[in-house]
Amino acid sequence: MRGFFQRRLVQPLLQLLRMGITPEKIALSLSFGLVLGTFPVLGSTTILCTLAVFLFGLNFPAIQIVNYFVYPLQLALLVPLLRAGRILFHEPPLPFKLADILAMIRVSPGAAIRVLWVATLHAIVAWLIVAVPVILLLNAVLRPTMRRVASGLGALKRSATEQAEGAPAEATSATATSPNGTGKP
Repeated sequence: MRGFFQRRLVQPLLQLLRMGITPEKIALSLSFGLVLGTFPVLGSTTILCTLAVFLFGLNFPAIQIVNYFVYPLQLALLVPLLRAGRILFHEPPLPFKLADILAMIRVSPGAAIRVLWVATLHAIVAWLIVAVPVILLLNAVLRPTMRRVASGLGALKRSATEQAEGAPAEATSATATSPNGTGKP
């Protein structure tokens, strides 16, 4: 499992940093991707993430990587957001569990929309209340983290460059300091 996350999440993000995408842009893209990926309307998050890329100048691969990984979180938050929306609008409890909702969507998406549209709108309002503060909080945490990662990559890059440039320099200095000037002892 660790190899999967390393290959599908960590390595692509490191590659974006190596390509010159700023740590700040990656941090903001990850923050938006995580929050938009939990939007309480199944099947809508890719469109929302794409819109955010264009509206806020985010990095598309970074936002979609996170969007992909938070799908289980979207499912886990669906019922709590429906419940929070119900409480906000003083509605009676829904007689459905997550499995019932998913089954409705699978069997007849149109019927599910008709049955759940008001509850979904209320869940969207509940999500909107927490979305902006969570994006800001995540960005505040991820910015310094991505900067540290990027500076570590920069140190690795500098080290590799210095090693590559150091070998010819040493050979040149050996040539210049040899007693006969030929570089041969």
